[in-house]
Parts: sequence; structure tokens; C-alpha cells
Amino acid sequence: MNDRMTPIPFPKLMEWILIEKEHVFGIKQIFKTTSHKYLNLFNEKLEIPCGPAAGPHTQLAQNIIAAYLAGARFFELKTVQTLDGEDLPVDKPCIRAEDECYNVEWSTELTVPEALEEYIKAWFALKLMSKEFDLGDPNGFIFNMSVGYDLEGIRSTKINTFIEGLKDASSTPIWHACIEWAKSHLQAFQCIDETYLLGISSHISSSVTLSTLHGCPPDEIERIATYLLKEKGLHTYIKCNPTLLGYDFTRTILNQMGYDYLVFDTHHFEHDLQFDQAVPMLERLIALSNKLSLTFGVKLTNTFPVQITRSELPGKEMYMSGRALFPLTLSLAYKLAHTFKGNLNISFSGGVDAYNIKGLFELGIYPITFATTLLKPGGYNRFYQIASLLNTSKEVPHKPIALSRLYTFLQTTYTDTHYTKAIKPLPARKIESSVPLLNCTFAPCQKGCPIEQDIPEYIRLVGEGQYLEALKVITLKNPLPFVTGTICNHTCTTKCRRNFYEEEISIRQVKLEAATQGFDALLETLTPPSIQSPHKVAIIGSGPAGLAAAYFLARSGMDVTVFEKRKALGGIVRFVIPDFRIANQALYKDIRLICQYGVKFELGREITSLDALKSEGFQYILIATGAWQPGHLNLEGDVPLNVIHFLEQFKSDPSVLNLGKNVAIIGGGNTAMDAARAAKRVPGVENVYLVYRRTKRYMPADTEELELALKDGVLFKELLSPQQFKEGMLTCIKMNLGHPDASGRLQPIPTEEKVNLPIDTLISAVGEKVDTDFFKMNGLPIDTKGFIIHDPFTTELLSNTFVIGDARSGPSTVVSAIHDATLAAKTILKRENLIFSSIPTSTHSLRTDEVYSKKGILKTNGSVEDESIRCLECDKICECCVDVCPNRANVTLDVEGKKQILHIDCMCNECGNCTIFCPYNSAPYRDKFTLFHTLEAFNSSTNSGLFVADFTTKAIKLRIDKKISILHAHELDDRFTLKPFILALFNEYAYLI
Repeated sequence: MNDRMTPIPFPKLMEWILIEKEHVFGIKQIFKTTSHKYLNLFNEKLEIPCGPAAGPHTQLAQNIIAAYLAGARFFELKTVQTLDGEDLPVDKPCIRAEDECYNVEWSTELTVPEALEEYIKAWFALKLMSKEFDLGDPNGFIFNMSVGYDLEGIRSTKINTFIEGLKDASSTPIWHACIEWAKSHLQAFQCIDETYLLGISSHISSSVTLSTLHGCPPDEIERIATYLLKEKGLHTYIKCNPTLLGYDFTRTILNQMGYDYLVFDTHHFEHDLQFDQAVPMLERLIALSNKLSLTFGVKLTNTFPVQITRSELPGKEMYMSGRALFPLTLSLAYKLAHTFKGNLNISFSGGVDAYNIKGLFELGIYPITFATTLLKPGGYNRFYQIASLLNTSKEVPHKPIALSRLYTFLQTTYTDTHYTKAIKPLPARKIESSVPLLNCTFAPCQKGCPIEQDIPEYIRLVGEGQYLEALKVITLKNPLPFVTGTICNHTCTTKCRRNFYEEEISIRQVKLEAATQGFDALLETLTPPSIQSPHKVAIIGSGPAGLAAAYFLARSGMDVTVFEKRKALGGIVRFVIPDFRIANQALYKDIRLICQYGVKFELGREITSLDALKSEGFQYILIATGAWQPGHLNLEGDVPLNVIHFLEQFKSDPSVLNLGKNVAIIGGGNTAMDAARAAKRVPGVENVYLVYRRTKRYMPADTEELELALKDGVLFKELLSPQQFKEGMLTCIKMNLGHPDASGRLQPIPTEEKVNLPIDTLISAVGEKVDTDFFKMNGLPIDTKGFIIHDPFTTELLSNTFVIGDARSGPSTVVSAIHDATLAAKTILKRENLIFSSIPTSTHSLRTDEVYSKKGILKTNGSVEDESIRCLECDKICECCVDVCPNRANVTLDVEGKKQILHIDCMCNECGNCTIFCPYNSAPYRDKFTLFHTLEAFNSSTNSGLFVADFTTKAIKLRIDKKISILHAHELDDRFTLKPFILALFNEYAYLI
């Protein structure tokens, strides 16, 4: 296995197309032009002014074909230069696109002659497909060549042959090969005859985009453009760099939008083309093009160079694109358009997607090309929505460019959350498991939930208005639907694949809607079960862990009593979490649900002895006492108010609190955010400061909680480490951030500088502890940090004695408490030969067309019920690695009714994009079953896969988990779990071999 791609011969390419027809190269929604409006560009007709940028999506013929099928009609072919093929070193992986995108390659990895052949093959294939499949006008698309990077190279024989071959391919061997194949296979077509074939134009491209390297001198750029216009007669666009905006502007805008972590200096800004050099050069070239009756313009923009500081990709410098680049590119578009009073042709690429393309086009900016959005899940299928938007646009693009509208559009981008960066780093999207060779489809949201809620199922049911059924699905694993539907930290959403489209599914809100709408009906269906065991269960504590354990055990027929030392149930949720986050009524509804199963409660009774409970006949004891003890803050001077005590007082009666005007919270977790927001609501408080030794980006609090605190007006005092609190003055040491620690957060490093803050009340929120007195009194082991010493893989401390929730491992979340309760309940029920619960049975069949219709479609939140439309139903179909591969090297096979993934080695250049988006902690191009087309490639790889030595006899060389077998496919027996997969490859997908 290596990173060199092997182009598909034209006959094989057409065989693939004609066999697959309705889903060629994984394109599930094939776009057909419905409008007969055309733009005139380069004296050619253009149906839709968008397509793939010069990049990974225009390198191979199949890439261009896939883009056309999905809706693209303008193709900026990948840049060629004299340095090509194996002489061009490209570090791999070369793409990283989980949010804004980065790459470390810039021109075709093929040889220039190979690139020429690929583009001619793609052109000819599109001429055949557009006519045969009635996809649009066969003359309604444009190929735009891209060359670089200096005049000497562009004038070389190699590049000149490439340019002339695209201007007129009629004398090239590949053109004749395409014609001859089509003539000999006319019987395979219904709408194509020899007359049509002979009428296919061999003039493939009459335009060029000039790409220059950073630092290219202005006079060199002008010489190249002049050469392309005068000597080659090509309509010419010059690709410009974002560095034309200047360092100060660029740094300010990126910092303002949350990209302050990007590292770059003034080097490129000083050595690249300057704006005051660009304007007179463009004026001269415009005049020249007008004289020659050719089109001239600028292509905005190149990717933006930044330093590699965290091993994001190999090397020292990478190139940024995607949503972070859009505001910069639009800024440059406005600056140039304003200078030329709108009379400058601007082609646009840089963070464009379905959200902004229509606005750009109607301003008069086109053609528009894409790369980053196509690298994300949905892949080429994203063109369908984009093309539909432009195909149905009734507004004629402005000429000259509409400057006032462009300015208004630009101003919105600087604060639009579609382009700004979240306060905190992206969470981990992957699960820890490795991808299996077969049956890899699963719902990442479900795996991201500590109790593995059946999320796609209840989202679908809510979308259908089946609230009772949805709530039944939820409460099989979750007895606190109102609490978790309100304050769950919803880690499920961090795994949601919709994050790579626009924003996660509102899973928590859907759950709450199911609970709200289905609660009364569910209560009517519930009756206390008969007691199925002679053994009683005692649960100490009525927080989320204790309540959940009581629910699971009582539901399955256990006699359960919950002991609570306070006069009300609910623990931290009831007494500490503020009302503005969750009202007591939500908790009470969940408690009503638990009561329906006959759980008994003893309030106002504090348990101090496990032996006493055992003497009362309790066979099983669950300790769920929470974490109520104050955390330790190493601070000189006065003792601060503990956050738990403060929040208890606030929830009980905020009017009795006298905090003064200035309040400071020390800490950066969710509890600190609660305290800060609560303090803002206390009468008399004017300023609330949240003091933390790192920046917001590295606070442990959830992004949502940080944003709510900011919205409430909490003032963040970052990079301050409290040292002393005395006589109303908080003295802090100013910190700097150093290198990452083991957690990946940048380490705070103290400076010599100190900062004083006048504070009336100081609240410590540095992490609560478990009350260890109870454990010590009962002889239970405690470590030096005050945590229970226990096996991390079980909740059982002693025989039939369990510890769950915060008492087990310190302050955590409600859903983690339910997880602990689940583990303990399952252990007990297994000993009692009782069933925990049944697995929910899906009531709907797989609707592949509906699922596929969602791929690539960007759609923001609507109603809660609409979330089922946005849900990608990953539990049914994944194919993420198929979507995101530019080269179509991952394909889907239907094997015995299941979707399986095959990796095709010769089509892969190891760009690494599938690695980024695979929900497993894996690289599909290495870890999925691979088809090798040469024995050399098979032998040089460690992938599980096969090489077909003889197709007729089905002789294969097979490797599974590093074990090699040489045999014939018909000799496979049941020892080979991949037998059906391999036989399907021969019998149904032979065209892939």
C-alpha cells in the first residue's frame, strides 16, 4: 500500500458509471438541471456557477464526475506545475477538516500528462452522461484549468503541452481512445448516436486560474498573466492571497472571531503581493484583456498559511481554509470591489457552503468553488442543495458588484456563529473502539451517552408525534427524563455527526418534549409490580443516583427503601442547582414516575451504620450520599464562602443573602458558573467576577454554561491565580500559558505581576469532596485524596454493598449517576435472577432513500419535532468514510441486506480525511477490508484485504488480521466471516476488481 493513485482507464470508468447509474461513485441524489437559464462566462454557457475548487475534488476523473452528478457545473481543475508525480513530495496525511480546514499540499500528485488525461476523460464522460441520463445541457458546464507557479515553468514544454491539450484535445491519444470506446459501445446507450459523438467539442478549456506561491514578485505575476492572455489566448483569473489584507487587520479579525490560537507572523504579509502593488497591476491587466476581448478577473482566495504548533499535520506550515477563511476572503472581495467600484470580475472560494452561496451569487460574485465543505460528511452530496439554491434563484447577479449589499453581508460575518469559533476547543468526536471489518454502523450519540440511550429511536418517535412511545424508550434506561431533559450535560451531542454539518441535534430538548407530552399517558400505564425477591434493598441518599437505582430495582420486582436525611428528596438537584437552571417541578415529576413502582421513602433519617441496616433485614445496600464537602482552596487570609453553602442559601431564599456589590467566584467548572449566575441575581450585587488561572478556552465548564454566564453579564478574570483574600481585597498572581499538560490544556505559569481586586464576598468553587466520615465510621477504604478506594470497573465495594454516583468518584453529572445506578442494579438483579429491562424494539423499517436524502443537506434547528428530519439516523446508515473521500476510494457494498465498506487501495492517496471523520478511533483507509489491484501493493501493506490473482478462477491472496491465505474464493468456508463479503465482490461488484 502506498499513497500513489492509479487513474481508472476510460473503459473501466464508463463500465462503473453504466452499471451503477443511480448512485455512481456514491452520489445518492443525482442533480438534474430544471432551469434553462444560462450565464455567459468565457463565451461559454454555464448552467450553474459553482463547482469544486482546484484541490482534492478535481484531481481524478471520478472526482469530477461525482461532483457533476451532485450538481456542480464549474470545475477548477487541480493546479499543475513542472514538479509533479513522484518528484513532488507530499507529506501524509495532508488534510485535516474537522472544523476549519488545513492542508499541506497544493498541486496535483499525478504527473502532468496523467492530469491531462484525467481531465479529458472526465470531460468526455460528462458529455456522455449529461446526454444519456438527461442531467442537463451537455454544453452547460465549464472546465477551468489551473497552472502555477512561475513563468519559466508555465512556458515549459510539459505545461505548454498540458495547456494546448486542454485548449484542443483532438490530437491527443486519450481523446481518440475515448471516441473509439464510445463508438464501439453505442449499444450501451439509448440517447447517444455517432452523430452526437462526432459533435462533442474537443475544446475542453478556454480559461485559466493562475496560482502563485507566497512571495511571488508582482512583476512575475503580471508577466505570467500577460503571457496567458496574449500568448495563450486564455480568459485569465489571478488567484490572490488573503495576505493582501495586511497583518494587523487579519490578526485583529481572527482574534475577534475566536481564532486567536492560530499562529502566524508578518513574514508572508511582507513578502507577498501588496495591495497598493496589486491595484495598478490589475488595472493594466484589465485594460489588456479588454483589448484582447478576453475575460480577466481575480480568484479569491488562496488558503491562508499558519504555523503547525500541535502536530496537526506533518511539517512546519499548513494552509487554512473553510469557515475561518470566509470572513477574510469576503473582506478582500469588498476591499477590491470597492476600489474598482464594483467593476472587477471576482471568482470566490474560501468557506463557501449552502448558507452563503446564494448571497454571494446575487451580489455578482461568481463563479464560486468549494473544497472544505465537500471534505465533510455528506461530501459531494452537498452540491445537491447548493446547486438547487442557485438553480431556483430568481435574482440576476449584479454587474457591477452590489457594493452596499456586499458591505452589509460582510459586517454580519464577523459575529455570525457560523464563522466564529466556539469559546472552548472542540470536544473529542470519536469513540475509543476501533472500527471492525464488518458491520461498523452505529449511532455515535448513543455511544457518547453514559447510559447509551436509544437516541435515534426516540428522536424519530417524537418527530412522528408518538410521545408516549418515545418516553417508553427513554425510561427503559433513564428514570429521570425531566431532570436529564433539562440539565443533562448531554455528551451525546458531542458525538453527533450533525456537528460536521452545522450544529448538533437538540437531543436534550427532544427528550424533554417527549417527557412533557408523554408523561401523563405513561403514568396511566404504570402499576407497582409484585415483589419478586425475598431480599430487601436499602439505598442511602435520594439524589439522582439513589433515585435511579430505586427505580431500576423496584421496576424489576425488588423491595426498595430509600433513606434520606433531609426532609425532601432530590439531593444536589433539589437543594443546590438553582431554579433558573431547573425548577423543582421537573424533579417532582421524575419522583412521581419512580413512586409508581412502589419505592418506599424514609425522610429525615440519617443512616450512620451499615450494620444497623443489615440488622433490619436489608440484604443489599447502596451508598448514594453524594459529594457535599467543600473543596480545599489554598488561599491566605480570610476563609471564602463555600459554593455549595452559597447555592443552598440562594435556592432556599436569595433575599437573605448580603453579598455586597462585588462578588468573585474562584473556579472554572459548571458549579462555578452556577454560582456566578446566581450571584448576579442577588439583590445589591453589581459586579460578579469569575477568577481562573487559565483562559476561558481551558476552563472545565461546558461551553453552554460558559456562554450562559457571559450572557448573564459575569465578568471573566482570566489568567489570575488567587493568592490572598484579606480585608475586602483579593490579591492574584498574573499567569501566562505555557506548554500543554497531560490533559492537553496549556499550563499556567506564574509571573512576577500581581493584580488586586476589591471584593465584598469571595466564593470558592474549586471542586467538592465526598463526606468521608460515613465511610470511615463503617470501615470503608479511603485514599489520601478522600476518595473511596474501589475497583473502577464495578460499583460493588463489599459483598452486596455498593457505592454509586458522586460518592463513588467525586462530583460528576446526573447521567453518570444513572450509569452507576444501572451497573449496581444489573448486578443485584442478576443475583436475584430478575430481568433489568427489555431492549426497545424499533417499529420502523430501514428507509434508505429517506436516510440518503439527508446526506449533505445543511439545515439548522427548527421545532423540536423537526429534529427528526435533521437526524442522520447513523444507527441505520453511516458511510461517513465513503462520503468524505475525495477520490471515492471507499465504497459501499450491499451484502446480505447490510451495508459494508470496501476500501480500494489504488484510488487512495492516504490524505487522511476519512480518519478525521470516522466515528471510531480508526483510519478506514488502513483498517477497513481493502481491495488491492497489484500483488506489490498487497505485499507492501498490512491491511486486511485481498488481491485477485485470477478473476476467472477466483484465485485470491487473502489477509485477515495479518494471517495470509492463498486460495480460491469458492474454497472459503464458514471459518471466514468475510466469506459473504468476498463472494458478493465477485458476483455483484466485479466491476470494482
